[in-house]
Amino acid sequence: MPGGSITELPGEGNLLAWTVDDGSNGEVIRLYTEFAAATGTRLTYFLNGAYGGWADNAELLRPLVQSGQIQLGNHTFDHADLTSLSDSGVIDQLQRNHDFIEATYGVDARPYFRPPYGYHDDRVDALAASIGYTCPVLWYGSLSDSGLITPEQVVGFAERWFLPQHIVIGHLNFLPVTEVFGRLGEIVAERGLQTVTLDDVFAK
Repeated sequence: MPGGSITELPGEGNLLAWTVDDGSNGEVIRLYTEFAAATGTRLTYFLNGAYGGWADNAELLRPLVQSGQIQLGNHTFDHADLTSLSDSGVIDQLQRNHDFIEATYGVDARPYFRPPYGYHDDRVDALAASIGYTCPVLWYGSLSDSGLITPEQVVGFAERWFLPQHIVIGHLNFLPVTEVFGRLGEIVAERGLQTVTLDDVFAK
């Protein structure tokens, strides 16, 4: 494993780590998962267990998680700014989400966590590492859809950031991205990119 934060994939190649966060909209979780199942796209979900859509879609998502096509990472239980919390608060946010992921999906999300808003520091990283979350995962490009934007804007950001060895962040919060999955898949194919999970790169 690399030391420090992961912002891109190592080396030269044609790999794309398409990662998606949060999960405030259960319908978006469902549609993303159905897209992955239909196309073979490999994704990493950084989830917040506080959102009900993760339990609602567990039956649909579980087979893809078990096969490794979709990897789950820890994004804290309810999207807290970890730098604003006490030491015990940081541990609680990560441990509570860890326990939710393990109970719901039967997998251990360690060692990857994504600090909400990208906010972390040496203290947060040390506390996370103390419970096995040794790899803060950031990004090198974003679909910029944590808030509501248009489908055309999502495509524009994908055209900008779907590039070799990039870790790109999207979100499971708003429906417009689900309207352009076909075009996003075309961008991946046109550029000769191969979607990978973090474990595909760092654990195999």
